[in-house]
Amino acid sequence: MTVITHARRKSRLSRLIDEAGGMSIGVALTQARANLEHLRPRSLAEIASQTSELATITRPANDADLQGALKKVYFLANGVIDAAGPFEMTDICDVASVLCDLIDAAGPDRPFDWRIIPVCSNAIQLLLTLPEDAVEERARIHEGLDLLAARKLGPGPVES
Repeated sequence: MTVITHARRKSRLSRLIDEAGGMSIGVALTQARANLEHLRPRSLAEIASQTSELATITRPANDADLQGALKKVYFLANGVIDAAGPFEMTDICDVASVLCDLIDAAGPDRPFDWRIIPVCSNAIQLLLTLPEDAVEERARIHEGLDLLAARKLGPGPVES
């Protein structure tokens, strides 16, 4: 019989907060936000890179390559989510999530519509260029994608 032992480790931040005379949670959160904000330009560059690569993907001519191409699209969409998530770019994450949902729902009875890839790619690029305070414009993009997803996913059973 194999026994698995789990050794609990404390993070550096946890140790700093727990130590006598350590930093307060408020100070730790402020420092964490500042450190994270330094990574924002790198995150935006990663989102732009993943989105640009998404824009180049088209339906493979060979049916044998369909699954590989869909996996690549899924991987790129997840890369967008990974890069946008820590910075609370929920609208960008939502677009990439719609793309993943549509891939997940694809099957023999519901083939994937390859025209969706440039739609999602363009939506992400547009969201990247819009100022943060363009709430109405962002909402319109989101509504359009919700309609697209509802139309493509249809009334069939879809697992979340």
